[in-house]
Amino acid sequence: MSARHYDVVFLGRSIGTLLTAALLARRELRVLVLGQGQRSPLYQVEQHTLARRSFTLLSATSPVFRRILQELAQTQRFRRLTSPLDPMFALLDGHTRFEIPPDVELFSREIRREYPEVEQQVAELYALISEANSRIDQAFERDAIWPPGTLWERMETGRVSGSLPLIESSRGPTSLFERMPEGHGFRRVVEIPALFASHLGTDAGALSPFSMARLHGSWTRGVHSLARDEQDLEDFLVERIESHGGVCRLRARASALLIKRGRLIGVQEDGEQWSTGAEAVVTNLTGEALADLAAGAGITRKARDAWPEIAVTGGRFVVSVVARSLGIPTPLPRESFLAAPEASLPTLHVKRGPCLDAPAEPDSVPERELLVCEMLLPTIGGVHLLGAREAVLSTLRHYLPFLDEHVVLIDSPHDGLPAWLYESAPNGKLRRRELDRVHLRDATTGPEPMERRFEVTPLGYLGIAGEPVRGPIVGTYLVGPSVLPALGQEGEVLAAWSAARILTKKDRSRQKLRRQMWTKIETT
Repeated sequence: MSARHYDVVFLGRSIGTLLTAALLARRELRVLVLGQGQRSPLYQVEQHTLARRSFTLLSATSPVFRRILQELAQTQRFRRLTSPLDPMFALLDGHTRFEIPPDVELFSREIRREYPEVEQQVAELYALISEANSRIDQAFERDAIWPPGTLWERMETGRVSGSLPLIESSRGPTSLFERMPEGHGFRRVVEIPALFASHLGTDAGALSPFSMARLHGSWTRGVHSLARDEQDLEDFLVERIESHGGVCRLRARASALLIKRGRLIGVQEDGEQWSTGAEAVVTNLTGEALADLAAGAGITRKARDAWPEIAVTGGRFVVSVVARSLGIPTPLPRESFLAAPEASLPTLHVKRGPCLDAPAEPDSVPERELLVCEMLLPTIGGVHLLGAREAVLSTLRHYLPFLDEHVVLIDSPHDGLPAWLYESAPNGKLRRRELDRVHLRDATTGPEPMERRFEVTPLGYLGIAGEPVRGPIVGTYLVGPSVLPALGQEGEVLAAWSAARILTKKDRSRQKLRRQMWTKIETT
């Protein structure tokens, strides 16, 4: 028996689920968001606030994200929450430090300073990437389903996708590096940021030219940051959901999907006596995880026969380092990529910022700073999980040689090891104190799962899609990283818009309401 009933129940707290929930709540659907055991972006080690995940708002320039903000009437408010980065990122590779600033003239100077031998080839490369992203923007501005599922959707989206560049079937070049010398160091400037931005594989060879151009474009067309990164985005979207009557219980989870006659009818929450009725479930889980929640019931014949094979090839291993500012070079920007100094060590994505627990003071130099270091850890081969923290620190020490003299705290939620706190010893050196995870606030006593990297066999629509938006059970929908893994964060935003469009089309009165919303002037 159901004690409550919602139009849509959401499982998960990713950008895809929260955006979809905010849209549908705005369109007057009754929505419930359950965190599904997924933990908040931040956690505490004594008085220090650390990040579980490395997060960069790469979808801010996407036409789909802007369209969602416009429908939520939050464009101006969200703009006030973000600040543009200058430089957008830097790549440190051996003795080279290459920055990409927003200013075109400064970027040209950087090329002439570090890579004068390929100045012409780089200019042609970025002309190609710029043109490709312009055409992709025009396609994504159209109201279509990505990836399409039904025959009508394939026809509708096909009219849009026919003009996309760098697709094998399209005209023109299908490689970004046709003019670039083989093995030249500038390739890494393009490939490394794109690889970290995607959800596909653990090396750049998994990315098509189309994906590479789009993902690198997300790093070079204006990167914006939030004060607390993912936590601020989550708080913003939860506030939007609740302001339109939605319910968010991010610490709750569904233990089972309820299926009747092959169709979803609700969910069973942990610790609840009565079930929760629902017309649909939207989640950032994979189709296999949904099938497990339903105990294998209700899976359609099409899903059994033709569901893509999704394999986990690795994860994002994150280490947080709190250090005094004296140990961090001033030129190191907020977003950096540290190329592997040797084959046995990992390449890192490093986010630099003030400590999240320190009060923000304008125009002041923080005494302590937080470095959130992310490596791509393969499931098979490479660094072992228990040695991943030391491997990350080895790469970090190579580029920041004075860090050990000023370190305050080191921790990772993914290896299950104690947090390392550093205190001054009588001899003037730093002494390490280990704090067991049982004493950490908002953390588990063992290793926490990493954000996963996927391999899809075969890759779906246009070589960018994984699982379909419609889940394996009638009434379920997927908006997580497994849907469009080759497009990274923007893929989750596209999936969110697609799922919201499908669910809204089921109700003609809400379709009319949505059209009326678009005719109103946006207010803050």
